[in-house]
Amino acid sequence: MSQKGFPPTLNRRGFLALGTGLASAAALAACTERRSNSPAPVGPDSDAVREAENARRVTGAATREATLRAEPTTVDLGGVQVRTWTFGGSLPGREIRLAKGETLRAELTNALPAPTTVHWHGVALRNDMDGVPDVTQSAVAPGGGFRYEFVVPDAGTYFFHPHVGVQLDRGLYAPLIVEDPADGRDYDLEAVVVLDDWLDGVDGRDPDQELRELRQQGMSGMTMGGGMNMGGMNHAGMGMSDPTAPLGSDTGDVKAYPYYLLNGRIGTDPVTFTGRPGQRLRLRIINAGSDTAFRVAVGGHRLRVTHGDGYPVQPVTTDSLLLGMGERYDAIIDLGDGVFPLVASAEGKNGRAFALIRTGGGEAPAADVRLTELSAPPLTGDRLIAAESVRLPARRPDRTLDVALGTGQGNYVWTINGKAYPDHSMLNVTQGERIRLRFTNNTMMFHPMHLHGHTYQVVNPAGTGPRKDTSIVLPMQTVEADFDAINPGQWMVHCHNAYHGEAGMMSVLSYTR
Repeated sequence: MSQKGFPPTLNRRGFLALGTGLASAAALAACTERRSNSPAPVGPDSDAVREAENARRVTGAATREATLRAEPTTVDLGGVQVRTWTFGGSLPGREIRLAKGETLRAELTNALPAPTTVHWHGVALRNDMDGVPDVTQSAVAPGGGFRYEFVVPDAGTYFFHPHVGVQLDRGLYAPLIVEDPADGRDYDLEAVVVLDDWLDGVDGRDPDQELRELRQQGMSGMTMGGGMNMGGMNHAGMGMSDPTAPLGSDTGDVKAYPYYLLNGRIGTDPVTFTGRPGQRLRLRIINAGSDTAFRVAVGGHRLRVTHGDGYPVQPVTTDSLLLGMGERYDAIIDLGDGVFPLVASAEGKNGRAFALIRTGGGEAPAADVRLTELSAPPLTGDRLIAAESVRLPARRPDRTLDVALGTGQGNYVWTINGKAYPDHSMLNVTQGERIRLRFTNNTMMFHPMHLHGHTYQVVNPAGTGPRKDTSIVLPMQTVEADFDAINPGQWMVHCHNAYHGEAGMMSVLSYTR
């Protein structure tokens, strides 16, 4: 039965009424509120959420419709057939593209053997459309459906994926591109590049099995590369980075991924982008991986980075760029004449995703071609400077919320403020406040931390840090991020390593009355 649009049932405390006995975030939060007599939360079906959505509406803006069918599928990765789950039978799913200010109406049909949802990663949308089970909606049961309908207020490169278990590590993801009418003056054509680490359907493996094995193993074997303490190799080749790599020595929990994909293809049968010499190509790069950061470069070219997580930055030119899971960057290259490799090297792991850019004749380079562009340290998001047009106005934070990242005692458990989700301490905010999130990483792994429903500004001494919704927090380091609390509801804060999140590194940022 289709759940049409906005109004899931809520109880008097403003949370989704999801049935008795469900160990959900909403139920736990409601218990916490009753115990502490703290202010009541602003629920996803509140008047405040509707008012915020109405304020985003643009008179005369179009409504764009999309159909999403989540279903089991056999896909061809490029000579390798795997059984997985996808949207509409394709990997990645079909791109959704619309203009900022327009409304997206997406009808989801769940033909999977398990419940699912759709989360619209990076979009400052209405809370009841955010796709988080037990927080903003009930999970969509097998055979069921749900209509997602919301205004898309900001231009940029986004994507969408489930927010149930480790379904992200299957094939359920696709680009969401929001165009700005002012775009296009500094480039001639564009290519959407979706990166992924792949294990589903290979030699009997699947993400749920991987998570069970990690839990059985515990933290005892969590060394570099998911338990494989392998020697360093130079990024210019096919191997792993050396110990001085920007993320540290421990770059993933999952034992070696069989494949790394670029737009659903392995390097032996790659995607080919085409253009003409002299054209300016805008690359919209999305890391849809679950456990892997990627170092991206184009042979014979430099990248002019123009956007991070959808928001413009002061352009900076680099040989290579590092993307954590969930991050997106836009970069422009001035195309040369020939055939060029586009390489996304799996940071700290043994493998790469690969594509070709063809502007003329010549023999295509091999998938294991060595790129000098990958040898130097990559550009990372913390070094970017926000364009003046998108910087937050100068203001002292009204409230600082500590988000301490930790681990369990021996078990495969990842925590925020000492608790593993669904157990959590609410991160309470009040509408209109300037909030500072202080992410402190007390572990020896990097964590790409993601905030739903908002774009923050990374704090730097000059007040010019980039606008982001996902940021890498390095081992034993701290990242501070400011945002204005102007999008009411209940919002997840979590690590975008899918296995870390499902093992507990999630919490809820809660607007309260």
